[in-house]
Amino acid sequence: MRTLLVLLLVLGSLTPMPAAAAAAVCVTSCDTLDPSQAAQESFPLPDKVINGRVLRLHASDPDGMAWASIDSAVEGDAVWLDRSWDGGATWDGLLGKATVPSTWTGTRTLMYNLTDPASHRRGLLRACGDAQGVGCTAWIYPAVCDTACDGTAPGSGDSQPVGSTTIFGRTVRLHFDGNGMAWAGIEAGGSGDEIWLDRSWDAGASWPDGSSLGRTSVPSGATGTHTTAFATRDPRGRLYGGAVRACGREATHDQGSCTAWASPATTRAAGAADALMWSYEPYTAWWPSSWWNSAVAVTALADAGGSDAALARTFDVNRVAFPAGARSSDPIDGHFISRAIDDTAWWGLAWIAAYDRTHDARYLTEATTIGDYVSGFWDTGTCGGGVWWDRERTYKNAVTSGLYLRLAASLHLRVAGDTVWGQRAKTAGDWYLNSGLINASGLVNDGLTASCANNGQTVWTYNQGLGIGGLVELWRATGETSYLDAARRLGDAAMSGLTSGGVLVESCDTGTNSCDDNQKQFKGIFMRYFGDLAAATGSATYRAFAQKQADTLWAGDRDPLNRIGQRWTGTTPNVTDWRTQASGLEAVLAAG
Repeated sequence: MRTLLVLLLVLGSLTPMPAAAAAAVCVTSCDTLDPSQAAQESFPLPDKVINGRVLRLHASDPDGMAWASIDSAVEGDAVWLDRSWDGGATWDGLLGKATVPSTWTGTRTLMYNLTDPASHRRGLLRACGDAQGVGCTAWIYPAVCDTACDGTAPGSGDSQPVGSTTIFGRTVRLHFDGNGMAWAGIEAGGSGDEIWLDRSWDAGASWPDGSSLGRTSVPSGATGTHTTAFATRDPRGRLYGGAVRACGREATHDQGSCTAWASPATTRAAGAADALMWSYEPYTAWWPSSWWNSAVAVTALADAGGSDAALARTFDVNRVAFPAGARSSDPIDGHFISRAIDDTAWWGLAWIAAYDRTHDARYLTEATTIGDYVSGFWDTGTCGGGVWWDRERTYKNAVTSGLYLRLAASLHLRVAGDTVWGQRAKTAGDWYLNSGLINASGLVNDGLTASCANNGQTVWTYNQGLGIGGLVELWRATGETSYLDAARRLGDAAMSGLTSGGVLVESCDTGTNSCDDNQKQFKGIFMRYFGDLAAATGSATYRAFAQKQADTLWAGDRDPLNRIGQRWTGTTPNVTDWRTQASGLEAVLAAG
């Protein structure tokens, strides 16, 4: 695989600027990884010769890391890396400094990361050495490439996500082509006027390595020009959710003017998924800091056809045991299992979604392991069945029983030659319909009392959705239309009983109320399974309802960076974070 690296030719001073001790950066590996573990080795720059010694920069594109070496050296010669986060203006120097020992003719540093997704920034690296004189290579960083690489001509299509800006009669516009590449244009201008893009990886808070991208001047005799196109995602650097703005300057004045920041959306789902990935932390491989909510975000990412690499890394990093406080207030026992049976089951459904996306058998195996654990809490001794909410067996509620129903039916449909999960799913579905969880209005209350009666507690949208999703999947597993009919009844009840003006609402996002971190994701879970019902039935009414949710939130609850809030009509008080983003993404996906 060809490593795409570009050179920044201005070396600046060879003496490191004063800086605090460099904090370790972790992406898929942390700084100071041994080069023997590199997935690839390439040489992006010509060697630098210092008094006969050979200074060389090495890079591993799959790791997103680089290291330095010095050869033909003598005892006491040294080699290190410099890393800059502001385009080379300042840098952390002497990273990994290594000195050539006696009898050796060379040495190397350890590996350091080129990007820092947790802080939303891209770095520059160079190799430096001291061999009776100090010298450095040029700076390098990987070229930003998404559907195309920085500096290409704009593709077909032209959308303008934010309003234009003017400066001394000139009009400056931000454009996105159909591939999500950004470019800037200036109109009604004259010779010498300038246009450029700024690019930020932290939602417009800063742009130290992305100012004046594609800067170009209006040629003599023309009234306008435009830049080349630049990417707003860096999948190889694990950077998503980048923002750009268009800026321009009239030739005879120093000041410029810029549009608002924006991110592209080649499709609604692509834009919403990209904004969700902005909050993903690739080293710890989850969305800090909510455990079950991260499982739902994984499900949304898989449903959207998102990053297979992120799915795999989440699986690999998180299937081990964690102490209490590391991922949840409870310890995680390994295989995503904890005392919270519902939390565990969410991860089972996440790996079903990942399996459907990738067909990687290890995800299905993990979902089966989780399903077996959850099944161990099915108990006919209390209320005739149902799954306990926790290991302490304190509560039989709708969420855990709905999760188990969907998970069991899903496993039956995917495990070849299954003779176990199908019967478990049917038993769970029959119990669910006769348990009393569904009230006289066709809405699902939170759970059952100690005497096994409907407890009349809040009707949460995700409980309604899980009931629908479990019954639809059970219909697929058995072919019995009574289960699909029951799912329809729950769907119909939700459309009339859980909406305002035809838009889905949670009880906590009405009036001046606000939703907690759990409740922020409930509506998206409902829409995932309501969309499944629409697909299973082909109902035009259901499809129209799903479309209305997506249209409403996209028009009224989305900012120019494609971030989606809790209240899909955009009313206040509103809140936006990765949980509301995952919820909104599922609503967009449900509309197809």
